[in-house]
Amino acid sequence: MYRRPLLQRLDLPSVVVFRARHLGDMLCAVPALRALRAALPRTHIALVGLPWAQQFADRFAHYVDEFIPFPGHPLLPGQAVRQDGLARFYHGLCARGFALAIQLHGSGDASNEIVSGFGARAMAGFCRGAAVAREHMVLFPYSDVGAEPERLQRLMQQLGASQAGSALEFPLSRQDDEALRDSGVGAGLAPGSYLCIHPGARRRDACWPPQRFAEVGDRLAAEFGLQVVLTGAADEADLTAAVAAHMRHAAIDAAGALPLGAMAALLRDARLLLCNDTGVSHIAAGLQLRSVVVFRQPDIARWAPLDRLLHRCIWDPDAERARVVLQHARALLSDTSPGRQRSVGIWPYW
Repeated sequence: MYRRPLLQRLDLPSVVVFRARHLGDMLCAVPALRALRAALPRTHIALVGLPWAQQFADRFAHYVDEFIPFPGHPLLPGQAVRQDGLARFYHGLCARGFALAIQLHGSGDASNEIVSGFGARAMAGFCRGAAVAREHMVLFPYSDVGAEPERLQRLMQQLGASQAGSALEFPLSRQDDEALRDSGVGAGLAPGSYLCIHPGARRRDACWPPQRFAEVGDRLAAEFGLQVVLTGAADEADLTAAVAAHMRHAAIDAAGALPLGAMAALLRDARLLLCNDTGVSHIAAGLQLRSVVVFRQPDIARWAPLDRLLHRCIWDPDAERARVVLQHARALLSDTSPGRQRSVGIWPYW
């Protein structure tokens, strides 16, 4: 007998979504959240995530109504656990009585047990192995292949949401522009007159060497007459300083000077971003800013931006392909046609 998808057969006044990840991973979930909101326009949607993601929920308030900070869990390695907050967290969620909990975190190896404790009347998400289909639980096999935004959006489609596009977003506000202006970093930088280099990443072993960034930055500055602006978090100041020290052209070092939204406002008006495989590459995708992204880790098919014409992804684990990075940066900077057609998801990696 045909059974309607979960989102279409249950009364869902409230939904809680679990994704306790960092910036780039959260931005990759935006298409799925967009599809969920389109399917449930009047439903209260809460997001459970790492404490930093309050700002993510605020920025995407058109998709998320509420943010609930996750205190961590012993089953999730690599994330700090606030043991004193676990009992309070679970008690508060169970008392809310959400109609549906969606595990959007990953394969479900640990996260399904975490989400099953939320006390929701129904649960959906990914799992390893065969699918699970019960009256109030639907779990679909987790795929180890494909781009992250498409994997997550596929889950929403399996639950009954319509396809809502795979494009990422990064909406900017007046406050972001004001924060950039107040920082003084953008003073004297006309739109299109500079390129940004972001040499850091959450994992240092994912970073291309500062000398390589400096080499490419110098060539592009000389050939295209662009100012180089170095961006990064405060704990990446050593990397931006190393890039600046290796450059012949004077670079503006903005590491630690900008909150996230102000950095995105700076990126919006740049000609190009050169970066590692890290969250800023997904900001560039959301802003439709041309970028060259250097990958040193093997998950390039999962984390590369979908538009392979606008974003050139270079596999260089041994830091030997600066000439290839430079070649693709030149191609992007030379293409100034505003209305060129883009192809999504079909271009190769270089």
